[in-house]
Amino acid sequence: MTLFAALWWLPLTGWAHDPITSEGSARWDGAVNLLLLGGLWTLYLVGQSRHAPPRGRAIIFHFACVVALVTLMGPLDDWAKSSTAAHMVQHMLMMIIIAPLWVLSRPFPQWFHAGLKRLTRWHRMARVNQHPLTLAYLHAAAVWFWHLPKPYMLAVERPWWHWAEHLSFLVTAIGFWWAVLLGGRHTRPFALLAVLFTLMHTGFLGAVLTFADGLLYDEARSIQDQQLAGLIMWVGGGITYLIAAGWVSHQWLRELERRMRSVAVAKE
Repeated sequence: MTLFAALWWLPLTGWAHDPITSEGSARWDGAVNLLLLGGLWTLYLVGQSRHAPPRGRAIIFHFACVVALVTLMGPLDDWAKSSTAAHMVQHMLMMIIIAPLWVLSRPFPQWFHAGLKRLTRWHRMARVNQHPLTLAYLHAAAVWFWHLPKPYMLAVERPWWHWAEHLSFLVTAIGFWWAVLLGGRHTRPFALLAVLFTLMHTGFLGAVLTFADGLLYDEARSIQDQQLAGLIMWVGGGITYLIAAGWVSHQWLRELERRMRSVAVAKE
């Protein structure tokens, strides 16, 4: 609560796309970001007061919201207009930090107790996490589409397209991590394949950016900036996906061990 109150009083002036000093579509872009994030955060706080989550999950959720606020509203969003590396940092924060943290925090009970009764329907939709490869393909489609030269520059130059880019990254990444981290024991082999697939295609995209002979995006950007962006995706994403693959493999092996023990006990 103290952290949220402190962030509420932070001056928005000077931040990218803030609804106070920005003009035109950038102002509306900032207002929508602030409204959505602030609304979900406030509802969580209300639900938390009525149905307290485990302390660890609450800390994870609030930390993810802080990172999301800085990522979407902070100076990084302005730097992304002229720096491919800054833009990549923004993308990776959404896909490998914010999305998995929100999944691990499991905020739906708090939102439900805050008055969003229709969230009971999400329990049915949550069955989609039984298809990790499908969700990995959807996430890959979003990643590759927005890193093509024309969509990339469209998102850089037009705030609403930038907002759509961020939304697609977050939604598909949340679906992907939901299936990988919370999919259940029967889907772990497919979750491992989904993580390895994501590791390979994001690593390949990072390599393309790193070793390209020329600029793929705005001519005003330097080749060194593009190479740094590629390394950020290649190394930063690679480490995260390798950790996830190790965790899924560990859970899968533990499950196999339990099954083997059960079979051995049954035979005795």
